[in-house]
Amino acid sequence: MPVTERALELALTAAQAAADKKAHDISVIDVAEQLYITDAFVIASASNERQVLAIVDAVEEALLNLPEKAKPVRREGERAGRWVLLDYVDIVVHVQHSEEREFYSLDRLWKDCPIIPFVDRDMVDAGAPAAEAS
Repeated sequence: MPVTERALELALTAAQAAADKKAHDISVIDVAEQLYITDAFVIASASNERQVLAIVDAVEEALLNLPEKAKPVRREGERAGRWVLLDYVDIVVHVQHSEEREFYSLDRLWKDCPIIPFVDRDMVDAGAPAAEAS
């Protein structure tokens, strides 16, 4: 069963919130066929611990501002600021320091799962071609 509409809305909203805080290498992965505990992963990178925490705060705020508010049921890793996991049941958001992202390589681990297209709306608004905006 592919990702649900609710999970898709949450994932794309989280990805945009991360992009708005200058996260890079943002991936949205449909894991619904492989995992029964969630539908999608949002993975974003940041260059330092402060930026990781700023991205996490922005994601939480964006999902709280949706018409059907979403709060994480679990939040892990915030104290270290190197890899913060936000579990929204329908989606799991991973915000990682670039070094952790490279080392743990979640994208490679889930490479057999479909990628959900995400294009940063600010890049599109700036006139960048869609291929360059991801």
